[in-house]
Amino acid sequence: MTNVTSTGAQAGGIEVIPSDTSATPPDAGTEFKDSELVSPSPEVEESVPSGFAALGLSPDVLKAVELSGYTIPTPIQAQGIPHVLRRRDIIGIAQTGTGKTASFTLPMIEMLARGRAKARMPRSLILEPTRELAAQVAESFEKYGKFNKLSMALLIGGTSFDEQDRKLDRGVDVLIATPGRLLDHFERGKLMLSQVQILVIDEADRMLDMGFIPDVERICKLIPFTRQTLFYSATMPPEIQRLTEQFLHNPVRVEVARPATTATNITQEIIEVPSNDWAKREALRRLIRDNAVRNAIVFCNRKHDVDIVAKSLQKHGFNAAPLHGDLDQSIRTRTLDGFRAGQIDFLVASDVAARGLDIPAVSHVFNYDAPFHPDDYVHRIGRTGRAGRSGHTYMLVTPRDAKYVEAIEKLIGTTIPARRLDGLAEAVEARPPREDRGGRDRNRGKSNRDRKPYPVKPHGQVASMAPAEAVAAAPAAAPQPHPQPIRHDNRQDHRQKHQAQPKQHAPKPQQPRERERERERETVEDTRSQLPAFLLRPVKLPPAPEKPAPRTRRKADVKA
Repeated sequence: MTNVTSTGAQAGGIEVIPSDTSATPPDAGTEFKDSELVSPSPEVEESVPSGFAALGLSPDVLKAVELSGYTIPTPIQAQGIPHVLRRRDIIGIAQTGTGKTASFTLPMIEMLARGRAKARMPRSLILEPTRELAAQVAESFEKYGKFNKLSMALLIGGTSFDEQDRKLDRGVDVLIATPGRLLDHFERGKLMLSQVQILVIDEADRMLDMGFIPDVERICKLIPFTRQTLFYSATMPPEIQRLTEQFLHNPVRVEVARPATTATNITQEIIEVPSNDWAKREALRRLIRDNAVRNAIVFCNRKHDVDIVAKSLQKHGFNAAPLHGDLDQSIRTRTLDGFRAGQIDFLVASDVAARGLDIPAVSHVFNYDAPFHPDDYVHRIGRTGRAGRSGHTYMLVTPRDAKYVEAIEKLIGTTIPARRLDGLAEAVEARPPREDRGGRDRNRGKSNRDRKPYPVKPHGQVASMAPAEAVAAAPAAAPQPHPQPIRHDNRQDHRQKHQAQPKQHAPKPQQPRERERERERETVEDTRSQLPAFLLRPVKLPPAPEKPAPRTRRKADVKA
């Protein structure tokens, strides 16, 4: 008989154990080879590994993945992880929410498990466009690398330099950073990139939108040429294509779906609203109430609108909080943690702050403003429908947003259905004018005669309202002729004979400009009497210090 073990099956062969042939006669169809009894290959049942075990990951990594609740890899993970383990450069193009983060964190943990980091010399580098996305990748490394002793450092803005320097001094295997803070440490001499073996550029299209591409190019030139580069993006503009041709060496293109496409499990809809700010806020509130939305992300184009919409939702009884780049890092972190934990139901955010966030339980996404760039629409709606769940998205569109909608539909290749909310236009028309509703300026629309004078507290110094008496101007004196210069030499100038004597002109009458200047001068002198008395008091200045008498040199000093 033969005993087939799972270890042999995984190795691609069969582990054969010799047995006593005299006890049991061989059956027909068996064959002998080197005095060993081997069963026919069609009857052997081999256990073929499936799921993450078929990707070549170590047992420690597989155990961490199993504890995280994942059993079947996504297409980007199943196609990309084997190439990463073979040390190939990767261009990964997939929709948001398809597991791109795990597609590079799992093989990196596998490859970095052997080796040791040196002080200030990280072994791998991951570049992220935003602080929140960098912190999210750091959480993934902590979750999947709990059974591996790998050190990690997070370099983002809004935190202390000293704490980050201490981590770098101890040596890190994985360095996760934003381009700006990474270059700050490098320019201060606290970081060396000569030992980087793996470089990951995540959300490259967003880095292009935020202006980080020059920094990324500089960082790529500081890293050794023999590195392995993993390049991930949801879209592939021409600028990103040029970057891949410049810094990647014979890359493998892993394209799960066509670039800039949306997931099929997300229901998209356009809500047409009038060109009125109150109408957009009212439409948002109606959609939340009608669909019984429990948690959602509301995207705005401007940070100012983020604060306004968050305050409006809070005023109407919704548990909402803003999230944008102007907030302090501690507030942003606390807001995200509260939204993940369910303490905050509605997150009103900008594109920069919420790009790439992995929050699986988000059921709805509201585009309060139509995004200026069509690529942002793909990333916005990718916050819902993650990990195989279904999602719903709504975009509030005014007549002025027609060109943005046309660009979005051209990019994703589909037409988004549109509808209007019943009674919203009538509610806008029935709404009273601004001046009748009061507000911060309750006198808006009234004439100046109806407004009450602003009370002024008397201070005791009141200028006289009587017109100043005109002072008669003294007659102007006749101009005196300039005396001729006296020549002290005895020479006679022959030209004096031919020169005509200067004519004596009569004094000209005073011009109107001179009269106006005289009146202004008299008015200024007269207004001195109307000034407060304390301004006209003489000020006693301290006496000037006496200069010491110059020292006279004695004759004895001169002789010495």
